[in-house]
Amino acid sequence: MASIEGCSLVLSSIEGARSEIDLAALVETYSPILFRVAHSILRSPAEAEDVVQDVFVRLLEHRRTLPQVRDMRVWLVRIAWNLALDRRRRIRPEQLDEMFAERLVAGSVPADVALDESQHMKTVLREMERLPKAERHVLLLAAIEELETAEMAQVMERSESAIRSLLSRARARLRERLDEKRLDESRGDR
Repeated sequence: MASIEGCSLVLSSIEGARSEIDLAALVETYSPILFRVAHSILRSPAEAEDVVQDVFVRLLEHRRTLPQVRDMRVWLVRIAWNLALDRRRRIRPEQLDEMFAERLVAGSVPADVALDESQHMKTVLREMERLPKAERHVLLLAAIEELETAEMAQVMERSESAIRSLLSRARARLRERLDEKRLDESRGDR
């Protein structure tokens, strides 16, 4: 996971205040969720770790304004989200989907089952890529189970009702597309 050497570093004296921010505690507390956010977008552990480290670099850069941050968790998740999206734009989806799908398949299943599961996962990932951006993004955030609707709304800068609507529409559209694929494949087998 993301490790920043010298994490025991304490940021102190923010605008003359006596507040102290313990970077080690922030890294320990938030690295797992930041990694999952970045990994859900980038589908690469190495890329996700880089994003997590970049988040904490941003935190250091903004240390003077940290007392104004209302919800540190959401603020950090939003930074990770945006950094991961920026990185994702530079990488072809096919590059990530192949490796990601193979890693998701359990190593304890027989090879033929693993191959089928890997193919199905690639299909799901391809269909997710075809969804409108907002729907794809809300599905990715929803997959990170620790995020509540209110937090997803803050990350995506939308209302909670808009998030619920997007999520419902995205799930329905993805289910519909996967069902169509399944039908097409079954027709091709005849």
